[in-house]
Amino acid sequence: MNKLKKIGLTALAASLVTTSAFAGEMSVAGGASIGVKNTTGTNDASTGKSFTMGNQLTFSGGGELDNGLNVALSFVIDQADNTAHANGPFDSHSVTISSDALGSFKFSGEGGSSAQGAMDSGAAGDLWDNGTGVSEIAGAAAGDNSMFYTLPEMMEGVALTVSMSPGRANQETHTSYGLKYTGVDGLMIQYGAGDSGAPTAEVESTTMSASYAFSSFTLAASNTEATKVGVADREVDAYKVSYTVTDDVSVHYAAEMFETIGEATDEEVESFGVSYTSGGMTISGSTFGTSGAGNVAGASTDRWSLGLSFAF
Repeated sequence: MNKLKKIGLTALAASLVTTSAFAGEMSVAGGASIGVKNTTGTNDASTGKSFTMGNQLTFSGGGELDNGLNVALSFVIDQADNTAHANGPFDSHSVTISSDALGSFKFSGEGGSSAQGAMDSGAAGDLWDNGTGVSEIAGAAAGDNSMFYTLPEMMEGVALTVSMSPGRANQETHTSYGLKYTGVDGLMIQYGAGDSGAPTAEVESTTMSASYAFSSFTLAASNTEATKVGVADREVDAYKVSYTVTDDVSVHYAAEMFETIGEATDEEVESFGVSYTSGGMTISGSTFGTSGAGNVAGASTDRWSLGLSFAF
């Protein structure tokens, strides 16, 4: 009798595995890069030349359930991508449930973004994050176990998003929202607002941005403001001009200006870059110049970088 039970259970398990295979499928995409950079100046501890390597694997897939809901899973393997998970190979992972009628609900176990945080990457592309000696302006963080909801389309070209990050130790539940308009060909306008941080150091952040593509040009501008309890307010204005020379070659000029209330010296970052793409390979080169880094008059950092990246 026990043998018959084992045979029956084995057959049942096999049938369940076989059935689930038809419900959806998983795929793997990857990326790798090699780079070299050289930094000179007064405000970067890593002054000098160094080489870098990047690698990432993204597992994604899903399927449609019998009730019409679509379920998708995403899981990223990226060794030491962030300090919170530096000792393991696992990075961002999320589950998304969606339908035309209900919109899209995304639960991020790690690597989630708030509705405002998804918009606060400056128009220039976060130039500060290139060894310039300029620190990031605080945004509405989401963190682990956060929820992101995209409402169903209520008007053509208008998208509304909201997010929530449950309270953790010494923190309250944080919320944010974002509004995006793409109703005019080539135009995108965004506005987002939200909060994050502990009650004694809460950050209120807002972002406004716009971009317009016409012919071979794309113009973009953004403004982000952050008000933090007990800390001077900060504001960053950014803009970028891109030109597509051919289908394979593009160039850009970008700039960011950081203002901290009470500081006499503003921080400014400028960049010029060019890239060439062929198939899944991209060759890029950029220069970065910073003045007033750390709100110190005369402080400067200059960097050039070359990169070779592959997508597969």
